[in-house]
Amino acid sequence: MDNKLVKVGITQGDPNGIGLELIIRAFADENIYKYCIPVVYGSPKAFAFYKKQLNMQEPMYHMVNSAAEAKAGKLNLVVTGINGFEVKMGEASAAAGNEALLAMDKAIEDCKKGDLEALVTAPLDKSTVAENKQGFSGHTGYLANAFEAKDYAMLLISDELRIALVTEHIPLSEMAGALTQELVSKKINILNQSLQKDFGFTRPKIAVLGLNPHAGDSGLLGSEEKEIIQPAVAKAYAAEKLVFGPYPADGFFGSGQYRQFDAVLAMYHDQGLIPFKTLAFYDGVNFTAGLPIVRTSPDHGTAYLLAGKGSAEVISFRNAVYDAVQIVRNRKQNKEDYERPLPYSELRREKFRMDF
Repeated sequence: MDNKLVKVGITQGDPNGIGLELIIRAFADENIYKYCIPVVYGSPKAFAFYKKQLNMQEPMYHMVNSAAEAKAGKLNLVVTGINGFEVKMGEASAAAGNEALLAMDKAIEDCKKGDLEALVTAPLDKSTVAENKQGFSGHTGYLANAFEAKDYAMLLISDELRIALVTEHIPLSEMAGALTQELVSKKINILNQSLQKDFGFTRPKIAVLGLNPHAGDSGLLGSEEKEIIQPAVAKAYAAEKLVFGPYPADGFFGSGQYRQFDAVLAMYHDQGLIPFKTLAFYDGVNFTAGLPIVRTSPDHGTAYLLAGKGSAEVISFRNAVYDAVQIVRNRKQNKEDYERPLPYSELRREKFRMDF
């Protein structure tokens, strides 16, 4: 497998939040440069502001025009944003949202040119970005639209747990109406494929959660399990995928049953994220399955109250960088395995079948 350095784009996120602080603290550790060539998209002025705020001398950055010019062993910086922008720590503003959007758009541009292998997005405030970009509801949908990816899924990952979502950032009042058998089937397939291609599972085992309390209690508490979720699970199982459920979410996590599966498919945002953040708040990572580019981010938000104080936990952001590198490598290995499979004679195949 190719273990060369992976070129990773990193967006600054909301400059009034903890994004730049996390970037500075993570890349002050020289060990991270052994695995990637980091390219930060953001404001040099904001970068300098947070270094001063944190009283840190490192890391120094090497300014480049695009990711194509990035150098190994250095923190490369592509300048984005408006010259007159002033950092106001902890303050949600349309100006800060615009800075986050401009950094992301420039990084997407370099991704499309093929100059980046992965993208790590620091936290932003969806509401302030939406003031600059109508219809914006989060990184996941925005990136999927930018890369014209129709089959994608939000996936939260940690050493202990992987949870994908059928529906994402929509109001709870609209969620049940958005749920269809086709959508559940699509997300099962995306999750199954991602577990194989991105995480190296040959035959992943997936648990699917119910929508209603007690997974509908045989139709007493709702019909979505019988009419939508169960048929989607049965269809996947008939296609020789190891997919099981639907399970009642409370007992499934409370009993530790999730440990028996490689991943879990939740029906809506909080059903998946509450247990995930309870179990992996500080070290979990958000990954977008189904994109042509590997994209990760920390599993938390802008944390305005912690901005510039040096107390925000950096583990999730650092893990997002390392996971991005590993997933790039996994994809390369998967491609190599399927492009150049070991020769296998029909006689040996038949013997193997009879022996088992």
